[in-house]
Amino acid sequence: MEPIEIGLWVTGGMLVFVVLGMRVAFAAGLAGVIGLVWIFWAKKDYAFDDFGWALEVAVKTAGQVPHSKVSSQELSLIPTFILIGYLAYYAGLTKALFEAAKRWIAWVPGGLAVSTVFATAGFAAVSGASVATSAVFARIAIPEMLKIGYNKQFAAGVVAAGGTLASLIPPSAILVIYAIIVEQDVGKLLLAGFIPGAFSAIVYAGLIIGIAVIFKSVGPPVRGFTWRERFESLPPALPIVFVVVTIICFVYNPFGGDAWGTPTEGGAIGAFVVFLMALYQGMRWPQLKDALLETAKLSVMIFTIIWGVLIYVRFLGFANLPSAFSDWITSLTMTPMVILICILLAYAVLGMFMDAIGMLLLTLPVVYPAVMALNGGEAVSAADSAFGMSGPMCAIWFGILVVKMAEFCLITPPIGLNCFVVAGVRDDLSVQDVFKGVTPFFIADAVTIGLLVAFPSIVLWLPSLA
Repeated sequence: MEPIEIGLWVTGGMLVFVVLGMRVAFAAGLAGVIGLVWIFWAKKDYAFDDFGWALEVAVKTAGQVPHSKVSSQELSLIPTFILIGYLAYYAGLTKALFEAAKRWIAWVPGGLAVSTVFATAGFAAVSGASVATSAVFARIAIPEMLKIGYNKQFAAGVVAAGGTLASLIPPSAILVIYAIIVEQDVGKLLLAGFIPGAFSAIVYAGLIIGIAVIFKSVGPPVRGFTWRERFESLPPALPIVFVVVTIICFVYNPFGGDAWGTPTEGGAIGAFVVFLMALYQGMRWPQLKDALLETAKLSVMIFTIIWGVLIYVRFLGFANLPSAFSDWITSLTMTPMVILICILLAYAVLGMFMDAIGMLLLTLPVVYPAVMALNGGEAVSAADSAFGMSGPMCAIWFGILVVKMAEFCLITPPIGLNCFVVAGVRDDLSVQDVFKGVTPFFIADAVTIGLLVAFPSIVLWLPSLA
């Protein structure tokens, strides 16, 4: 049997493991080891005496992956970004951010829901985890919305959808993972997420206002705040802005010249600044312990997925599946843009059955080379490319598109993780309630993705300046 055939059989088996309920990390790792054994044994014509040799070589090959890949400096960004989010929560910065958004925005139709979206976007700028964002605002925003008569399903949907913004708005753990898998510049990818993330928040806000105007009972506006009360709400929320500016200035050096440090060092400085703010706000050892434990749990989950999937990726390399898939994609008679849209639609379907990080890790080693080949290759110039952009810019643009698709998958049934988190935090909500509430936001995400595909400059303008 040829290596490509082995690759297809093993990939099919891994998908069966996932459908049967096995965790992505373990399904991918197990499939990778089985595939490596199969390929090495096939080289010996399946001689019984050589099975032990094939098993030994496969285990050694797989065993080299976790340390060699996960010890990279870029991955240390993930725990620092997650820690920033949890420390900000325990410092009370999230409540201050929501209160400021409420006083300034809640007067519009659906104003409290719009305030929630912009508050989640602000919190996303200091938190790299969508799950953490959804959990925090399920505790803060949903009670406020229910108090003034919001439909509980809609309120839950707003929080679940708003939490997805943390996947795009830097610091984003998923963008860091994408950058490492495809070996692209982490700093430029993080920078590229700002405008699409803010754009997504604006589209969400427009959808909410439209729903509130048509169905007046859905989101009554909140009025009565004086200008003095509005301005008084700004100082407690300014630390969020200060942390964001600190990270950006350190990593990108807006004054010109070389950057002051790496994104990893910027994340560490951001975590230290938020830690000092949390101490000033009265955080004590129990809160600090909770923040550290939550950070460790989420970081370990992400790293475990990375370990398992990278073993599978190593097997894919031996099976030569990425090259074969690239050749097949480029041989299709459809236009490159139509093929790209089909790939994004496939992500939408796949995301219904897999978590976002696992989905990207499993597919990118095969799909990314194919998309780059469609554009003309890694080194192609903008003038000679299919999508009208150079190879490095195409890598950034495609990264934002697939991460936005990952956002979409965080709220799609039956696996939408953010929906389960919101339902888990609120005893008065079922998972079905949350899924019903996020349904309108599928339209907003479809509009956003369509505009990002049609107008790549939304994504590429900031990175082009870096």
